[in-house]
Amino acid sequence: MALKLGTENKRQVYIAVGLFAVVIIGGIYEISTYFGGSSTPPPKPIPVQTAATANRPAAGTKSAGQGAEAQKLTNEGLDPTLHFDKLAESEAQEYEGTGRNIFSADSAPVVIPQLIGPARPTPGGQTVVVQNGPPPPPKPPAIDLKYFGYALAKDKSIKAFFSHGDDIFVARAGEIVDHRYKVGAILPASVEVTDLGYNNTETLKLTTN
Repeated sequence: MALKLGTENKRQVYIAVGLFAVVIIGGIYEISTYFGGSSTPPPKPIPVQTAATANRPAAGTKSAGQGAEAQKLTNEGLDPTLHFDKLAESEAQEYEGTGRNIFSADSAPVVIPQLIGPARPTPGGQTVVVQNGPPPPPKPPAIDLKYFGYALAKDKSIKAFFSHGDDIFVARAGEIVDHRYKVGAILPASVEVTDLGYNNTETLKLTTN
């Protein structure tokens, strides 16, 4: 008598049969791999090169630093005889120095000769003097005034007469001539004048010409 199954029961039976078939196939593959092994041989291990093996030359080869073979010498032509005459000649030589013992602090000092001339003479025979530091300031020009006379004022003060080119100036002490020269002490024979541009003071003598 056949057993009648519903639609849901048939689907469950098919799923169970499929899973069982997958399990059987996987088990067969694992068993064949375990017992049979792979036909492809495993890869060979890569040797690790260390510092000792890197500097070691390979068998049958010559190292780069070894180079060619050295020349081998023989004893042919060598004279083993001891020459006493040459030995006595070398022993008879005496050391002649300058008289200074380099191993003694009390020995005579070294005499350094003095220079006869300058170290670097110029072609003309003159020694070049090198100045250190900044150059000196320029020399101020001479005061271009001429003191040619004086006069007494009513207050007994002295007035000085100056000429600057074609111009004539009359000034007392403390006054400024030509916007540049300040008049100082006035005497009958001389007068002090200061150049304000260079802060230079000169004494001008009385001239009659």
